[in-house]
Amino acid sequence: MSDDILSYLPAMRAFARSLCGNATDADDLVQETLVRAIENISSYTPGTNLRAWLFTIMRNRFYSNCIKQKRERTGDEDCASQQPTVSAQQEWQVRIRELEKALEELPVHYREAIVLVVVLEESYARAAEILECDIGTIKSRINRGRRMLRAAMGEEI
Repeated sequence: MSDDILSYLPAMRAFARSLCGNATDADDLVQETLVRAIENISSYTPGTNLRAWLFTIMRNRFYSNCIKQKRERTGDEDCASQQPTVSAQQEWQVRIRELEKALEELPVHYREAIVLVVVLEESYARAAEILECDIGTIKSRINRGRRMLRAAMGEEI
């Protein structure tokens, strides 16, 4: 099972990055997820989807952290060390940043669906399982999210 978990780490980091918005918090979230998974391994049913189980733990942990952060204002949102020191010079870097910003500005339910299905290449069924909703809901969230991203990027709809 540990080999399976190790193979999921890149996808877990990508999903965590989409939730957190920065690499440092994403790495912390992955670590918290793995700790929770180890603590609760007895609740995992062998033969079921381990990846979906880990992603569900991560998502729940992220929302718990959000609630906790609302109560504890640390002031790191405006910390100078979080600000880029050199702006990107190439057009593709600018477009990537625009896309990241547009993705961050999507409502969270659209962003989660887009990241799981489009970025991490999860199936609609697995995404529905992770996000605890119907497949039709995932499909409509992907469709609407893509339209919103195209509009934010200034592309024709």
